[in-house]
Amino acid sequence: MATIPPPPAPSADEPIRALQAASDLLKALASPVRLGIVRELSEGKKYVHELVAALGVSQPLVSQHLRILRTSRIVTAHRQAREIQYGLTDDHVAHIVLDAIRHAQE
Repeated sequence: MATIPPPPAPSADEPIRALQAASDLLKALASPVRLGIVRELSEGKKYVHELVAALGVSQPLVSQHLRILRTSRIVTAHRQAREIQYGLTDDHVAHIVLDAIRHAQE
């Protein structure tokens, strides 16, 4: 019977890469508008006009922040006819944002 080799030992810079990735995620969220977008998308997929109405900011501003969130792979975009529907890549980021908002309100 063949034995399974142990997993490779983590490299010395692996913890730094994980910290850098976490830092990049937090930088991408470091805007009230982007936090609001993630909060809104935690309820489900939405179109830009729905985010504009919910956040009370201009469409170009929402689109600019969505671009940053897409580049950071926090949100995904799917074309639905003439509009684009946005959603969260996964729920982990929503938990971070919602917990941060709750914590700030305490």
